[in-house]
Amino acid sequence: MNKILFYFLLLLALPFILLVIIAPMNSDNQYMFGFICIAIVFVLGFSKSKKATLIMIVMSTLMSLRYIYWRSTETLHFNSTLEAVLGIALFLTELYALVILLFGYIQTTWSLKRTIEPLPEDTSLWPTVDVYIPTYNESMDVVRDTVLAAQCIDYPKDKMKIYVLDDGKRSEFAVFCADAGVGYITRTNNNHAKAGNLNNAMTVTQGELITVFDCDHVATRAFLQATVGSFLVDERLALIQTPHYFYSPDPFERNLTEARKVPNEGALFYGPVQQGNDNWNATFFCGSCAVIRRSALEEVGGFAVETVTEDAHTALKMQRRGWNTAFLSLPLAAGLATERLGLHVIQRTRWARGMTQIFRVDNPLLGRGLNWQQRLCYLNAMLHFQYGLPRVIFCVAPLFYLLFNLNIIASSAGLIFAYVLPHLVMSIYINSRANGRYRHSFWGEIYETVMCFHLVIPTLLTLISPKHGKFNVTDKGALLDVNYFDFHIVRPHIIAVILLLLGSAWGIIRMAMPDHFGANPQVIMLNIAWASFSMIILLASIAVARETRQVRKTIRVEASLPAVIYFASGAAMRTETVDLSMGGVKLKTQDERFLKEPIEEVELALQSGSVSFPVELIDADKSVVRLMFKELSIEKRRELVRVVLARADAWIRTEPYPRDRPLRSLLGIIRCIFELFYFSWQDRRERKQQKKEQKKQPSVEQVQEKEQTV
Repeated sequence: MNKILFYFLLLLALPFILLVIIAPMNSDNQYMFGFICIAIVFVLGFSKSKKATLIMIVMSTLMSLRYIYWRSTETLHFNSTLEAVLGIALFLTELYALVILLFGYIQTTWSLKRTIEPLPEDTSLWPTVDVYIPTYNESMDVVRDTVLAAQCIDYPKDKMKIYVLDDGKRSEFAVFCADAGVGYITRTNNNHAKAGNLNNAMTVTQGELITVFDCDHVATRAFLQATVGSFLVDERLALIQTPHYFYSPDPFERNLTEARKVPNEGALFYGPVQQGNDNWNATFFCGSCAVIRRSALEEVGGFAVETVTEDAHTALKMQRRGWNTAFLSLPLAAGLATERLGLHVIQRTRWARGMTQIFRVDNPLLGRGLNWQQRLCYLNAMLHFQYGLPRVIFCVAPLFYLLFNLNIIASSAGLIFAYVLPHLVMSIYINSRANGRYRHSFWGEIYETVMCFHLVIPTLLTLISPKHGKFNVTDKGALLDVNYFDFHIVRPHIIAVILLLLGSAWGIIRMAMPDHFGANPQVIMLNIAWASFSMIILLASIAVARETRQVRKTIRVEASLPAVIYFASGAAMRTETVDLSMGGVKLKTQDERFLKEPIEEVELALQSGSVSFPVELIDADKSVVRLMFKELSIEKRRELVRVVLARADAWIRTEPYPRDRPLRSLLGIIRCIFELFYFSWQDRRERKQQKKEQKKQPSVEQVQEKEQTV
């Protein structure tokens, strides 16, 4: 459909659209209208066609606009200044949610599923690439395998150079780089943190393309061959971004049983959102796992240093200059997720501050160089991180009536239900249909509610004063020996739940004696239902703070490789591997010889040939033996990285996540709450049991006294 025809049809439909949005109805007619629309959407849901989805999105949009129009014209009448302030705050919160919903529809409905552009057979035509691995305070254990994996990338060695950019200025890293055969770059100061580190490296390297890997992101061998071809096809391509895949569980996956069964927090962004951005030529740099054209970077003065999210800001600058960006939805590298909820909060706060800084200092709505779709995609990303205050308001809003009898919506409960129900049902259902493979219903509320109280002050302060604040490095690679509950992070959530419980209890009392308190039972019921939903989301968010043990340092991958076990006696036994990690290997055994003879080495048959690794026994049973690798040379560890972490298909899922079912998803979240109480009770019981056992054991003094007596 050409643009002229589209705008002509839109003009014809405009009277009908306006009629749907503004036509006044009493509650009975509005209920009927809403139910009919919901029924039509559900019937359309049986069709899997794209056209049906578009119709459903249009219907949802109209119903949401109808709701917000009704709210703005008929419900903003207040009896006091306080009610006016709170009521307008709630209305602005709903307006914000509507804008994000509509922007999301536009951003994700037309996604681009980009494929790999093959490189020419003549490797002399391939561009030169500099691989940057910036680091500051991360341990060698984290950085080592990233460097070795980069060396395993299948690309002509004379066209690829690897550099560790060490802002920590550590001699240990310089020695390792020399031994491994990669470049080591440091500088006399740490100005502008990561962006300054990358810009400094640009002054001493010459590659036509620059690839950036965070120091924990291990690349697969196919990374450059899958991404570089796009730069030869499109001479104006400045950037190609690939997903950030995490091989370790994030705090939600580790601490909530149900979170392991649903797509993780990043799946929606590195799926429909970035694919939608790509369709509108608005993909932005995410700081790692991307390839960037040097000439585009040089044209904008290098990586952006004005904000703490140098990645998105750099992409925005390049696109203002007319460069293109792309997103390849293929996991070609993997890294460590944040290990603790506290670290997760610090990282996301930095992201929120950075996007707010861009909103202030380089607003995508202003300035030249962007089309309206690009402006909208960038704006949506920046507005998204402003969710802190709106979500807090939405969570605690029912308290204003339940505890203080303040009317912040001037309408009857029946009419509110009649308008809000179709708006909510249709938006939840359509989002589930469109993005259910990448984000299950209500999990977005959990992710945002965990963060919301912590984002309010940083985002507001940054809006007022965008130049304040500094870059915070996210610590990675640590382990956790014991379970514990992080009260500090969820203290505001706990206070909110207590207040909502008190408000609901007081509401029930007032509802039981409506004449005495002069309360409207229907309005109380509406607010109690609202408070109950808030409590479910808040309690599930609190459950994330129950940090569970994490003792495994390395990921274990299933791999069936021919192997030979060598015993100290000189005997050998042929077998095969069951799984493999950077720490050790599990092998099948045909007998129990390991009970009598120590094992010295295991030989693995890799593609590059057989390699022997010194090992020591961890444990064994009749069918398998578990061995731990001893200290490995750089060459042997590189071989291990090649087979464990750098395989081309290492992180590609063979099966998609199950499709979302909103009610089942809500039940899963409620289960998280039950587990919070059950596991907390279990932890307390175990601690009591341990204390009892400790009391039963005699103290050192008692033992000494007894020995002296004897």
